[in-house]
Amino acid sequence: MSVKGGIMVPHPPLIIPEVGRGREKEIQTTIDAYHSAARKLASWQPDTVVVLSPHSVMYMNYFHISPGKEAEGDLGQFGAPQVKIKVSYDTELVELLSREAQDRKIPAGTLGERERQLDHGTMIPLWFLNHYYTDYKVVRIGLSGLAYSSHYILGQCIQKTAGLCGRRIAVIGSGDLSHKLKAEGPYGFQKEGPEYDRRIMDVMGRGDFGQLFDFTEEFCEKAAECGHRSFVVMAGALDGLEVKAEELSHQGTFGVGYGVCTFEVKGIAP
Repeated sequence: MSVKGGIMVPHPPLIIPEVGRGREKEIQTTIDAYHSAARKLASWQPDTVVVLSPHSVMYMNYFHISPGKEAEGDLGQFGAPQVKIKVSYDTELVELLSREAQDRKIPAGTLGERERQLDHGTMIPLWFLNHYYTDYKVVRIGLSGLAYSSHYILGQCIQKTAGLCGRRIAVIGSGDLSHKLKAEGPYGFQKEGPEYDRRIMDVMGRGDFGQLFDFTEEFCEKAAECGHRSFVVMAGALDGLEVKAEELSHQGTFGVGYGVCTFEVKGIAP
């Protein structure tokens, strides 16, 4: 199988010690789970890691796939410029994916790059992965305001193009959960917040990806979630495959939900 698996991970900057300066210890359960997920992904030895980030370039009606041969970034925005990540892009896979998406009537490609630097939604998962594995190229994809179905089809295109160019790939669905878990949190409380986290962890923990479409956009908006569309694209990339799903952790210590799950491909779905 070209797609070896995927991981669902959050991207709070303070999880990095140079940013958290001790506060990260309050989410140690998430850190431990993150390391487990990164080790799992490393064990698949992918040629290419596809990163789906809500903080990459985003358009309402277009999926931006980062162009060029390489990119880098740092966490200077969060007070830690010394934490740097550099990646090489899989230009062949990017080109094929852009073409396949257009063939499926999904507007996606490398046009409209506004920000070349890597975003924290990309860097934080790769910071963890780089502890265990560095021999990979990257495809970085932003999300869009298009329907969930378009995100899912984009995921299917990722799977198909990986097969066409003989790549072993892993997919990272980067995204925090609800930002409305606690009244004393930075974004306040909304009853949809805890409900979103409970439901998404149930769905992803079982790998029941079809239920991702049961979350209305209005509900997700009220819950102020960040990663739902990332998870839908990742689900599309795992379409038709037999997947072993495992929930590793969930925390809402700071009023924002952090969930970690892994999805290992075992073969073609029966």
